[in-house]
Amino acid sequence: MEALIIPASEFRWIMPEIMLTGWALLLLMIGALTKGSSASKVCGVLSIIGSVCTLYLTLNLWGTNLDVFNQLYTIDNYGTFFKALFIVILILVSVVSLGYADREGIGSGEYYSLLMFGVLGMMVMTSSHHFITIFIGLEVMSLSIYVLCGLLRGNIASVEASLKYFLLGAFATAFLLYGMAMIYGSTGIMDVVELKKYFLMKEPFSATMFIIGLGFLIVGFGFKIASVPFHMWTPDVYQGAPTSVTAYMATGVKAAAFGALIRVFFTAFIPFQFGWSEVIWILAVLTMCVGNITALAQRDIKRMLAYSSIAHAGYVLVAFATGDRALASSMLYYLMAYAFMNIGAFTVVIVLQKKGDNNSDLDSYAGLGVRHPFIALCMSIFLLSLAGVPPLAGFMGKFYVFSTAVKAEYYWLAIIGFLNSVVAAYYYLRVMMYMYFRETIGEPGAADKAPQYGLVMVICIWALLHMGIFPKTFILIAQKAVGIFS
Repeated sequence: MEALIIPASEFRWIMPEIMLTGWALLLLMIGALTKGSSASKVCGVLSIIGSVCTLYLTLNLWGTNLDVFNQLYTIDNYGTFFKALFIVILILVSVVSLGYADREGIGSGEYYSLLMFGVLGMMVMTSSHHFITIFIGLEVMSLSIYVLCGLLRGNIASVEASLKYFLLGAFATAFLLYGMAMIYGSTGIMDVVELKKYFLMKEPFSATMFIIGLGFLIVGFGFKIASVPFHMWTPDVYQGAPTSVTAYMATGVKAAAFGALIRVFFTAFIPFQFGWSEVIWILAVLTMCVGNITALAQRDIKRMLAYSSIAHAGYVLVAFATGDRALASSMLYYLMAYAFMNIGAFTVVIVLQKKGDNNSDLDSYAGLGVRHPFIALCMSIFLLSLAGVPPLAGFMGKFYVFSTAVKAEYYWLAIIGFLNSVVAAYYYLRVMMYMYFRETIGEPGAADKAPQYGLVMVICIWALLHMGIFPKTFILIAQKAVGIFS
């Protein structure tokens, strides 16, 4: 048996992943050798520097289209788009963590190292069209986040969130892996590009086994994107996890799951689009309705944002259900806008939380407009964007995904999505009503006014306004990213 020889030149195409891995290992060593507040800040700064360097290397790959490592890994604009998005999320979360992680006593080297390893898994997930590599990326990402959720060691809710996410995540991963195995068993192929060619040639395969495997794939990916009925872990895990980790999960994990889902289904299974799109149609409606209706009853901001994230997954599924590869750019634009909206909102939650207190009750936001007008203004912008109010990016994101449904003649799906947006406006505006039209309840807590929080909020607001007022540039980038499906 001949040994597999990998040309050294191929490693230059994965320099972003190598860079990220090197920095993660460095931070892990620093965390093991140093302790204290100063060490935490040093690790945070090094994490930001490493992430910026990785972003530079990633952007240099734009326009490259090739397969490496015996076609186990692919370098294309689609993967590069998501890699850049993940690293931007990592940078923003790391900046927020300079204050939050240090305040909560979790800002050791292992915290930042796990953030980087999680992004590494996300990058591998979305930059592969082979089931084995996708699964490896999924596991690297998931294992990192299982640990991150439980870093608030003195907080029972945090430990519970970690255990719940681990148990349910392992169960969902088994579905995903079994689905991949059944598709391989029915076709003998694990590469999604080769699967498409196989189906287009109308080669014989075990239809029953294939359909079951396809269903298991939907279950596995549905858990990661928090679609109904695979969403039950989301509110408890989002509420119990450290808030910076919640922001990281709500944006990065969801984007990574959608990135892999879109690549797999819009490549391999597009010949069966009329079959699986009906299932996705139902999931989209259930996800939007359950997410928004349940969010109406929430009085904890983190739980409200958790159910909101479920509803937003439903909005993306609206465009996904159409199976229109030419208009898949609307999903990428939405995920990009969603990242800035959520990181900004969770940053405000961090600012208003007390040390050691992971709660974020709605009453604590009463009178915020008088006590902290800048923070209230920032939160209002993020909530309005989540509600889909122009001229913010949230409005353009919903406009594009609903337009995709209309162009594909999925009129009822677009109507249901629009009505859900109207329902969602209630619980977003309720928070604003508390901030500006309710008097402070009880003893008001002091807001953490560390400058890094203000920087992240300003960056997110700038991004939302820029993407909302001048969306053409970002849509063109998203269109070039999905050009691989044409």
